Amino acid sequence: MKKLKQRWGIRSNFHLLIIFVVFGITGSVSALLAEPLTHWLGLTPENTNLWLYWPIRILLIFPIYQVILVVCGFLFGEFQFFWNFEKKMLSRMGLPIHKLDKNK
Repeated sequence: MKKLKQRWGIRSNFHLLIIFVVFGITGSVSALLAEPLTHWLGLTPENTNLWLYWPIRILLIFPIYQVILVVCGFLFGEFQFFWNFEKKMLSRMGLPIHKLDKNK
């Protein structure tokens, strides 16, 4: 835990707990919201091949997760940490996230 706290620049164990709670809430909410979204798109396990349904659902979870992570981080008072985390993750995926960074 000490290495993780140092790597992320975390001040205390309570701060680390808040970050873990935000990650947990975000993952759960993203997975829950993917089902109604796939249903709204007309995709259900009953009318879609499962080999197609699940990859589409997982792909839908990704953008939902990104938005909820920043929003949930904001609600828990950790917006800056999660915004920096988001920028770093998306830039590693090759997205031109540097345009969102005002400091560069």
